Amino acid sequence: MRSVLRSIAFFSLVLVSRLAYSQSSITLYGIIDTGVEYYNHAAGGGSFAGMPTLTGEVPSEWGLTGVEDLGGGTKAFFKLENGFAPGTGGFNYGGREFGRQANVGLQTAYGSLTLGRQNNMSTYAVLNADVIGPSVHSLYVFDNYFPNARSDNAIGYMGKFAGVTVGATYSFGRDAAGPGGPAATNCPGQVAGNFLACKQYTGLIAYDSSRFGVAASYDRMRGNAGASAPLTSSAYTDSRSVVDGYFKLPSLRVGGGWIHRNLSAGAASMVYNLYFFGLTYTPIALLALDAQVDKYIQSGVTSSTELVARASYYLSRSTSVYSSVGYMINGRNGSASVAAGGTVETGAEQLGVMLGVRHTF
Repeated sequence: MRSVLRSIAFFSLVLVSRLAYSQSSITLYGIIDTGVEYYNHAAGGGSFAGMPTLTGEVPSEWGLTGVEDLGGGTKAFFKLENGFAPGTGGFNYGGREFGRQANVGLQTAYGSLTLGRQNNMSTYAVLNADVIGPSVHSLYVFDNYFPNARSDNAIGYMGKFAGVTVGATYSFGRDAAGPGGPAATNCPGQVAGNFLACKQYTGLIAYDSSRFGVAASYDRMRGNAGASAPLTSSAYTDSRSVVDGYFKLPSLRVGGGWIHRNLSAGAASMVYNLYFFGLTYTPIALLALDAQVDKYIQSGVTSSTELVARASYYLSRSTSVYSSVGYMINGRNGSASVAAGGTVETGAEQLGVMLGVRHTF
């Protein structure tokens, strides 16, 4: 009996010392953002009024993140992040429970290594320069890949060294859900005998200081048979390059950049350039005023220009109300809607307005 008691005492001490040495934390967080939007000249004629289906000022989400200190400057971490539609309560991102992120990794002084579904480097490239972000009226109405720039089955690295950030991801199969909107293209890859199927790699280099920053990224993905159009073959590729920057003063932030896309997919092949320039002015701590102009050019085919203005007022640290106005000027063959997830008559100019509320926790 004494031997048993000594063993219990010993293992209890080991457990207590382990808990003291390995400090862990888990955080629940989220955003709920919705409102009412209106836009005219919808496809088929008429106008639309209702709740947005994709995003408000930012997409709604909730998540769990955890960190464990392993000692010696090494930490283990995980992140589970769900995206949802407040209007219906349904899952976004192809109906996935954790469609925004689901990953685990290790962080050291030399950078972090992440395994699983994660943001790829295209996300981080536009994060600081785009002052509007993934809003209902934003530059992403021209290319809805960017607010959904995540990779399944991926290995990611990111390191920060004296203001310089370097990062890369490699995906064995970039998108295992679908079809179900821009975040689900049914390209899981990892096919025996076809190494190229649904592969994707992204890279980033950036510099940030207290006053300004610049970033550049490259993103290349492949398709496969059965995937959503246009990447219906592993021989087809879709590449995006980003170069952008920003600078900031005490009450002003200015950002701008260039996005280049080269889609090589048979008859669906295309090349476009997208330029953006915007600013955020905060006359008082509780009020933010944003404005941005976006220019889309598909040479020899069409061009479109979008103007966006937004005002956000903070009722508290967690709750804000906002008004967003967008105006789209489409070329003769242009078909970009002023609103995320919206429709437009080809070649029409379009006005969009949204009033919303956002709460974070």
